[in-house]
Amino acid sequence: MAKAGCLNGCKRPTGEGTAGQADRKRRKADGGGRGPEEKSSRLSAALFGEDCEISHDQLYELLKYAALGKRHNATQPSWCRISHQSHLAGVVVIVLHEMSQLHFYKFYLQFKHLRKVFQHRFILTPSTNFFASLYGEGANLKPQNTAQGLTSTGSECIPKNSDLQCDPIIRKYGEKTQGLTSYILTSEEQRKNDYPIKGSPGCKGYIYTECDQQRTDSSPLFGLDCEMCLTAKGNEVTRVSLVDARGQCLLNELVKPESRVMNYRTRFSGVTKKMLLPVKTRLSDIQTRLKEMLPHDAVLVGHSLNADLQALEMIHPSVIDTSLLFARNEGRRFKLKFLAKAVLGKEIQCEQKLGHDPAEDARAALELAQFFIEQGPAKVAELNLEMLLTTEKLAEDSQNKAALHPQGCRVQKQLNEPPHLSKPCFLDCLKVTGQKPVLLGRQGLDSSSLCQSNLSTSNKQILQRALEDVPLSTFSIIQFSLGPEYIASHLLALCEQVRSKLTDMLTIYAGPFEEGFCLHSVKKEFGRCGPIQSLTVVTETYQPYVCIQYEVLEAAQLAVESLNGAEVAGSCIKVQRPVTAAMLDCDILIKELELDVENEGVIYVAGLKKSLTEMDLQEEFSQLKDLETLFLPKDLQSGKHRNCCFLKFQESQSAADALEVINAWTLKGSKLRSRNALASGHLWRWIWQMNHSNGNQRAHILYEKMEQLSDSEQDLRKKVKKLDHHIKKLYRSLQNNTLCVVLFPGVNRHGAQPGLGLMAVKDDRGRSAY
Repeated sequence: MAKAGCLNGCKRPTGEGTAGQADRKRRKADGGGRGPEEKSSRLSAALFGEDCEISHDQLYELLKYAALGKRHNATQPSWCRISHQSHLAGVVVIVLHEMSQLHFYKFYLQFKHLRKVFQHRFILTPSTNFFASLYGEGANLKPQNTAQGLTSTGSECIPKNSDLQCDPIIRKYGEKTQGLTSYILTSEEQRKNDYPIKGSPGCKGYIYTECDQQRTDSSPLFGLDCEMCLTAKGNEVTRVSLVDARGQCLLNELVKPESRVMNYRTRFSGVTKKMLLPVKTRLSDIQTRLKEMLPHDAVLVGHSLNADLQALEMIHPSVIDTSLLFARNEGRRFKLKFLAKAVLGKEIQCEQKLGHDPAEDARAALELAQFFIEQGPAKVAELNLEMLLTTEKLAEDSQNKAALHPQGCRVQKQLNEPPHLSKPCFLDCLKVTGQKPVLLGRQGLDSSSLCQSNLSTSNKQILQRALEDVPLSTFSIIQFSLGPEYIASHLLALCEQVRSKLTDMLTIYAGPFEEGFCLHSVKKEFGRCGPIQSLTVVTETYQPYVCIQYEVLEAAQLAVESLNGAEVAGSCIKVQRPVTAAMLDCDILIKELELDVENEGVIYVAGLKKSLTEMDLQEEFSQLKDLETLFLPKDLQSGKHRNCCFLKFQESQSAADALEVINAWTLKGSKLRSRNALASGHLWRWIWQMNHSNGNQRAHILYEKMEQLSDSEQDLRKKVKKLDHHIKKLYRSLQNNTLCVVLFPGVNRHGAQPGLGLMAVKDDRGRSAY
């Protein structure tokens, strides 16, 4: 009997091990029997905590490999693993047009099937051209857009002026040539890209270069690059290089890490254990030398320089980051190796060498910045780097095919046939193998003979066609929609509704307290439930109350469950959430979040001392049976971890047993509190972002829209419920071992909203396979 398709998290071993034993126990408990020769499908992608944001490129590589396996240069995705790909019955992608993560949680109770079947979820960055980024822009989806003999050299490859205006470099910098000060990152850009900043809580103990002199267009540039190894502390520097504006190497030094080395990363760093044995130089020595060498108006240049400065534990006020300078769409970045070849004509990071040469990388980044400053944004945009990148990838593909089939493939001798867009379409490859993908939807899917495409007028018609056509195809994209009248015009109001409800769910009121009560005691007691965002005293009442807003849902719920009726600060208090119309279904929502398949086997633990590191917690909790993953939430701005964590277990029963143990536990003098998780995965990150965004920014234009939304909300809920039923019906019709991905693409207008992805491999009971 055929092996089942299996998608495994990249952080998990590929063998069966304890996870496989856990799967067998689960199947036995569920009453599911299988023949002795058939293997269970299992889906266990590593999408826990902060590892839950996936780019369109990562989604593209998953779908490409799922559809093609190792053919046509497809490779295992970098963020998860598909075992037995050749035995997948098919791939089905369900796209919910113009919907975002916002819609999933606004209508969470209506999406009953999605939340009970699809365990693995990820945040998806919204795209300006969603379908192009989904399966590659090289597809001839509209015959009139076919490329007409573009060449990689000469005037034909230069974008037209209208195209140039759309280039991300031109949009960011304009067309005029400017001095170097125009390309220095602002404080906000540094903060957004995780640069160490003076006075930031996460940079305590960092060394400031004291280069405070005002920068001019004549200020000196210095290229900087470091190589790191992995130690018990994290990333630590093992080699540092600094070059001046003429490319002369001023510093090229090996550095001995302070902590025990766990991985030298020799493949990338070129540093071995033997090389570091005689080294006496420490990080403090390098910090002192750099501080002495840099003039007071120095501008540092590097590629993703934030990582180097973080590893050096140094703060420098003026930097040019070439990974951001050569701007791309959707937050993507060019690799230094590609930019050096495409812009400078230089080969760096050659495979023949052992690891990277930091002096070479520092010099390349410096020369790239000098090229950009001297030539100006317009000249850089005319290089058409996106096209060159795709050309390079296609040339590599052609060489690989020629090596495999020297008689059947024509090796491209000259790069004179580049694609007209940025990513080669793997649907073309499916067509070459004789397979015709199915595309069904209302709009945006018009195609040539590439696919079996059908434009329908209603979700019901789309479902009927899908039930007929999907079983006959190995790759299908099905698009459903609520209709434009429910999406674009109501997005701002929808956002405000969800934000308001999340805020209420994170908020509790406690009291009454006696006059002159100790606020510090109250904060300390309620802080044991989890991280507090704000605490205020309510004085409008006869006796004082406190209003506490937490950062995580579990903390608020834990406070309600454990402190209601308790004696705090000398008073017997009542703890409750705000009472509003939107909160009347709060208890139901909390219960359903707890039962959500994404939170299966996950518990929340609060009351941790902030002095405890992740390694300390790993050691303390290692005695718990079947513990699989520990996630320690961090403030996404300061980088400091919170006084809580999430523990994920291989078995739900193990999680339940751990709850009993932990609730009776004292760790380092601190009594712990725990409960089942409510928002352990991508939802935690999204709640944090919603909670820290400016909710009042457009409040003055929302009232009328919210009134309109209220009028149509009942009808909208019915449509969402019906949509969920359509997906359930389609999912149940799929063959066993079919990979099914449901995508809320996100919205790029009316205020960008991130998308959401859900994944499952269907098993023989019509459920997702874990």
